[in-house]
Amino acid sequence: MNFSVQPVLENDEFQLIPLQQGDFESLYEVASDPKVWEQHPNKDRYKKEVFESFFQGAMESKGAFKIIEKATGDVLGSSRYYNYDEKDNHIFIGYTFYGTKSWGKGINPKVKKLMLDYIFQFVDKVHFHIGKENYRSQIALERLGGKKIAEEEVAYFAEPTRTNFVYEIKKEDWV
Repeated sequence: MNFSVQPVLENDEFQLIPLQQGDFESLYEVASDPKVWEQHPNKDRYKKEVFESFFQGAMESKGAFKIIEKATGDVLGSSRYYNYDEKDNHIFIGYTFYGTKSWGKGINPKVKKLMLDYIFQFVDKVHFHIGKENYRSQIALERLGGKKIAEEEVAYFAEPTRTNFVYEIKKEDWV
């Protein structure tokens, strides 16, 4: 891999900063609301001990970000790049979550655009794992141009295996 999966990414409104160990408390403050995880494959991530495992997996991925709103400095959530496949030249974007105060404001498409614009300099396809029951994320990905291409069991870091759909956006389809 001849590119970084943890650069600082930003536009006028948001900054994606590589996740650091010291970010746990500010990110857990956002993640501690059970509503955040209602449609996610692991609905218990609002519990501190479960979120600690999720956070550890994010740190070990070496591709995770905290998402900051530049105007306020508030931590809005997190996302990451993971599972780069050199042979097929694709990477995953996922493990994304936002606090409820960020919902319905068009933040996710702007953050995903930052991530996609950057990573499409290096890969041909981006894949996304989305929980089978996570309808909100499925709709969001379809609005970005994602196409459902598969269904698979995903073993999350220190969590049970869950059924996910795999969505794909190809570089040539990304505008």
